[in-house]
Amino acid sequence: MVFYFTSNVVQPPVTLFMGLDKYENEDLIRWGWPEDVWFHVNKVSSAHVYLRLEPGQTLDDIPSAVLEDACQLVKANSINGNKMNNIDIVYTMWDNLKKTPAMEVGQVAFHRDKEVRMFRVEKRSNEIVNRLNKTKREESVDFRAEREKRDALERADKKRLAREQRELEKEDLKRRQEEAELKSYNSLMKPENMTSNYDAGNDSDEFM
Repeated sequence: MVFYFTSNVVQPPVTLFMGLDKYENEDLIRWGWPEDVWFHVNKVSSAHVYLRLEPGQTLDDIPSAVLEDACQLVKANSINGNKMNNIDIVYTMWDNLKKTPAMEVGQVAFHRDKEVRMFRVEKRSNEIVNRLNKTKREESVDFRAEREKRDALERADKKRLAREQRELEKEDLKRRQEEAELKSYNSLMKPENMTSNYDAGNDSDEFM
């Protein structure tokens, strides 16, 4: 089961989501998308909240208001973190999450620490949390199927782009060949490159 929340502080609105428990979090970690941003209270147990970006977007593209919403949601879904002030929320792209067999369920580390960012939350904002909770909905999700569908679409898109690129290259080659042929023809048609029977000494008046 996955909980979905709608953040309408930007247009169009964006969706935040998190697993029901640590076992759902395991599936989210395993079958996350490259476009997913992962949020968690730093050094304190909390929910794993995700924000799905558009393809090509980075952490720098997250609007500050959306970042605030995500971090408030993480804090509100941490038993201890919800009671604390001035806590840090860590966030990074999904592909930076590191999972090893020795780790406990729901536990993660990072491949590259320099790609982990922090957002300081001074205190809980009931206004934000209540607004998000009003949009809360539950859905059963086949994480693997969703990821495989996403990857299939990406492969199809890459094939289409590659095919279009080949067509462009073919058209460019044809254009350059035509230009070269035209240039060669124009060169041959220059007066200095043209000859006639007269030039060759075959004056018809001297024919016998």
